Parts: sequence; C-alpha cells; structure tokens
Amino acid sequence: MIAEIRRAARGEALENVALAPRTSVRVGGPARFFVRPRDPPALVEVLEVLSGAAVGWISLGGGANTIVGDRGVAGAVLRLAQDFAAEEVEEAGDHVVITLGAGAPIARFLSLAKEQRGVGVAWSAGIPGTVGGLVAMNAGTPAGCMADHLIAAEVATPDGLRWIPAADLHLSYRHCELPRGAVLTRARCRIRRGTDAEILEQQRAAKADVDKRRATQPLTLPNSGSVFVNPPGDFAGRLIEQAGLKGFRKGGAQISDKHANFIVNLGGARASDVIDLIAKARASVLEKTGVELKPEVRLFGDFDPPLPKELEPHHVAPVGLAQQTFGDLPDPKKTFLRVNP
Repeated sequence: MIAEIRRAARGEALENVALAPRTSVRVGGPARFFVRPRDPPALVEVLEVLSGAAVGWISLGGGANTIVGDRGVAGAVLRLAQDFAAEEVEEAGDHVVITLGAGAPIARFLSLAKEQRGVGVAWSAGIPGTVGGLVAMNAGTPAGCMADHLIAAEVATPDGLRWIPAADLHLSYRHCELPRGAVLTRARCRIRRGTDAEILEQQRAAKADVDKRRATQPLTLPNSGSVFVNPPGDFAGRLIEQAGLKGFRKGGAQISDKHANFIVNLGGARASDVIDLIAKARASVLEKTGVELKPEVRLFGDFDPPLPKELEPHHVAPVGLAQQTFGDLPDPKKTFLRVNP
C-alpha cells in the first residue's frame, strides 16, 4: 500500500508518523500514512489510490488550530509543501489577482501582496499556518478576513481538480463550506493596489498587529491558537476568564494565564488534557452566562477517551470511500475550470 501511495505522490510517503510535532500544540498520536504529494496532479493520483483502497484521508495544514487525538489518525494525513503549486500574478486594473498554493505560509500571502503594492491585507500579519488554512477557516481579525479577497478555491478529489467560486463556499465568520473530502490545493485572491501612503500605513498596521499578538498571546509556548470563536458582541477569552478558568490546568495542558482563549502545552500534555480543558471552559461559560462557545479548533483522528458528546459535531474524521460526496462540484470533465478574476 505504501509503495502505491509513494508512486502516486512522487514525494514523501511514510507510515506511522508522529503528528504531535506537526501541530502547534504538540499533542496527538501517529498517522497510519503521512503523505506530501509533489503537486496537484500527484495529489489527485494519491486520492485515487486511497479511494480505491477505501483508506480515509484528512488534510493537515500548518498544524495551527488543530488537535489530533491521542490514538492518532487511522487513515492518511495529507500535507502540502510550500512549493506544492506555482504562484501566479495577473493584472486587473487597479487590482492584482494572485494565486497561491494551499501549502504556502500565510506570510507569503502578505509578502506577495506587498511585492505587488497590494493593500488591505495587513490583518493577515502574524496569523500562523498556511494559505489553505486561511481559506478553510476563513481566518482573519476584526480588520479583515480571507472572504474579503477570495475569488475562487481549487480543490482536488479522486476525479480531478476543480475551481469553486468563493460565493459557493458560503464564507462567513470563521466558516467555509468546502465539499467533504475535497482537498484545497490553491486559492485565487483579488487585492487592491494602493498608494505609497497606503502601503506605509499597511506596514505600520501589520507591525502593530504582530506586536499586539506578542504582548497578549502566549506565543512562547506550544498552543492551539484561538480555541473558541468569539460570540457576537463579546470575546471568548473574556468569558472564560470571567468563569474563573484563566490559568486552570489539567495534566500538562493549561488555559493560558496570558490569554484565556488559548490552551498551552506546558510539557507532556496529552490531547485528552486539552479536550478536558475545552469541555470545562465550554460548560463553565454556558452555566455562568448562557453563552454556548463554539470551538474554532479542528479535532482530528481518534480520541481516548472518546470526545464528549457536545464536541462530537466538531470532530473531523478521515473521509472514507463510502463518505465521499462530490456530486456538488462542477463537471468533472472540465478538470481545470478557469474562474475569471
């Protein structure tokens, strides 16, 4: 099996690979298969092999906002390299359209925009992870988010590659509806070109945002990123702190004493410790305020003990052959469907 996957991937394909070092919070068990396809066509071939063998798959980005269960992932974990797909830059009047591979770091999204004198993307400064995660989470800050720029996203399935218009992804606050089992491969974005003054202001805003993150978030410790989505008109961190849980510890994991919407790994934490803290924070805030916090983190793989019932809807299981639903995608015969900027 691994030989078939490696042939299709034309890149790295390994068995029983530890995932904890590949996530920002550093917890979780191994992946049965860990695959880094060489390019989008290779990814399609990998999905064909996995589908034919009824082996499920999960796509792992930069590992931020991701918690892998202590028993790991029974199927294949796909991770796209930074050079997985070539960059493209297209002129569009007072705008520029850039296309980046899903494996590219978010910092590259910002730097490529800067190279093209683009403005309006300072909000992405300091956000960890990859362009794929930026789209899949519709990540952002109060100053902006990916939905402000995304034109279309390319996805891979065992049937090929398709472009999906942003409107069909139903982007909203920390929400994106990618077809189940489809793997995001590229993102095409429109960015406005700015004046010299606007470019300088963007650089100032980006630096201020990074400085604020360093001052208010526990970036010196392995962490899961923001655990919960902010409820309307409030902040998850404030509600958790109000519930008296700032600094609360379970095993090697702790609700950060610097920012209560972060869970940090103090050393030797297990995924079960992190899950216990998530469940406790959620239950305590609900009891004290009536606000039901929604997890922003993605829960991957198999958990031991099993996830609490209230967290099961946020569990991302490997997509197996019987679960694939690709009928809502464009015509599979149009393998490279072009979306005009």
